[in-house]
Amino acid sequence: MAAPKKGRGPSGGQGRPGRSLVMILIAMVALTGGMFLSGHTTPRLGIDLAGGTSITLEAQNQPGKPNAINPTNMDTAVGIIERRVNGLGVSEAEVQTQGDRNIIVNIPKGTDSKQAQAQVGTTAQLYFRPVLTVAASGPEQPAPSGTPTPSGSATPSGGATPKADDKGEEATGSEATPSPSATSQGRAVTEGLKKAPTPTPTDSGEPKPSDTPEASPSADPATAKLQEEFAKLDCTDPEQRAAAGKNALPTDSIVACGSNVPGSYEKYVLGPAEVSGSDVDDAKGAIDQQTGEWIVSMEFTSGGAKKFQTITSRLSQQQPPMNQFAIVLDGEVVSAPSVRTALSKNAQISGSFNQQSAEDLGNILSYGALPLTFEEVSVTTVTAALGSEQLKGGLIAGGIGLALVVIYLVAYYRGLAFIALLSLLVSGVLTYTIMSLLGPAIGFALNLPAVCGAIVAIGITADSFIVYFERVRDEIREGRTLRPAIERAWPRARRTILVSDFVSFLAAAVLFLVTVGKVQGFAFTLGLTTLLDVVVVFLFTKPLMTLMGRTKFFSKGGPWSGLDPKRLGAQPPLRRSRRVSASTEPKEA
Repeated sequence: MAAPKKGRGPSGGQGRPGRSLVMILIAMVALTGGMFLSGHTTPRLGIDLAGGTSITLEAQNQPGKPNAINPTNMDTAVGIIERRVNGLGVSEAEVQTQGDRNIIVNIPKGTDSKQAQAQVGTTAQLYFRPVLTVAASGPEQPAPSGTPTPSGSATPSGGATPKADDKGEEATGSEATPSPSATSQGRAVTEGLKKAPTPTPTDSGEPKPSDTPEASPSADPATAKLQEEFAKLDCTDPEQRAAAGKNALPTDSIVACGSNVPGSYEKYVLGPAEVSGSDVDDAKGAIDQQTGEWIVSMEFTSGGAKKFQTITSRLSQQQPPMNQFAIVLDGEVVSAPSVRTALSKNAQISGSFNQQSAEDLGNILSYGALPLTFEEVSVTTVTAALGSEQLKGGLIAGGIGLALVVIYLVAYYRGLAFIALLSLLVSGVLTYTIMSLLGPAIGFALNLPAVCGAIVAIGITADSFIVYFERVRDEIREGRTLRPAIERAWPRARRTILVSDFVSFLAAAVLFLVTVGKVQGFAFTLGLTTLLDVVVVFLFTKPLMTLMGRTKFFSKGGPWSGLDPKRLGAQPPLRRSRRVSASTEPKEA
């Protein structure tokens, strides 16, 4: 007699279903409480539901790089743009390629679209170039001073900030000379190019200054062209200012514009780049403790620090303005500090920064330069009206589907529909609270495909209940009473449910890994609800079924219980009579 009791031990473990129900109740209360305490009582909505900004960027051909537009560079650009936007705190933005040369950036409502627009489209090609000559640029141009007011500062690794020498400051502040002529500007360009070091390519392809300066003959066509460009350049003209310094190779000498004071501009002749943005290890906006102004603090890599030390060591021995190096971002001089001592690991970019512009530039430099130049093709403001209509239609479809499921359960399973509906309610509460908490936690945003995934999950969850109910009814058809039928049906139903949910979860995982954009929202929601289906069936549906099996309404097998032996076609003898006949057979033998 003891052996049969031991055989029922595992099933008897289900004799305490209250524990499982208490566990899932605690989980529901904790998730709901966390949702209200965090202040995120609704799921975050994607751009198709909440509205936002959609930016289309088109890759442009670059001089000297005919094959630059390729899948590798496009994927790299997508990653950099995504990190930049995430640096603004926009974790639900979508960045993906479209075709061979377009990138689509979708930024949901609630983000500063202008700030994001400036971040995503900025190429961030950063170079450190020696200054050869400089002059004020505007309708009324003063003479090009030999020592312009430094538009920035450079900080050595020791922390001291070098300043322009006294001679340079006096020349800048006290001398007033007539407007420079084209001849004097051309002479300044020629003299600067003669003193500039000639770059030689390194093994990595980046320019490296030669230690021995080589004079460029005045008859050199490149020098003459540079003289002409410098003489004609008017940095107060937005079109000329935008075009100056663009699409130049790092090994080229260029003319460029810069602005130290808002509304006033300087034009520069700059030598070949000697340090690039790839040599910057980290950059961030900060407040200068000495001046109280916003700056961008940069830290170089080990290789970049050596290059930076070489250029600053050489520049510190030059006379103004050739003791300056220009920090050029996308062809524009953002700072041109003077150098008195050799610097190594750290540097600062100072100028007309406020907190946002300093942090934006630090964010751009930290995540690197884009491998391609992009042109902003379109910027579209997406309203939530269309998405709301589609969401309304999707919710109506989901409501109709849910109503049909309820009607089917009530009509076919009668009283068992009560257990199924409670299980669906628990699954819905868990799904809603988890989606609300995942928004601020991992940036999950509910979009239309994700809503579709949640609607599909209704059928998956209902299917698990039906599998279990049918197993119980099969046991009753074989002549067993309700309580043994519930326990004997569970192992077989459990295996079927796990296999079915595993297939659904595997499909969702594969779909999530091989797709991009909104389809991932569908896959993520489908996978999440599939996991929750297992939790609900194991910790709620089965324990509740065990408790309901102990009630008179279900145990008597009434017509409205859904477990009526007569309606199920159960054939006598029942299980008890079979045991009696089985025990008497040996005696008759």
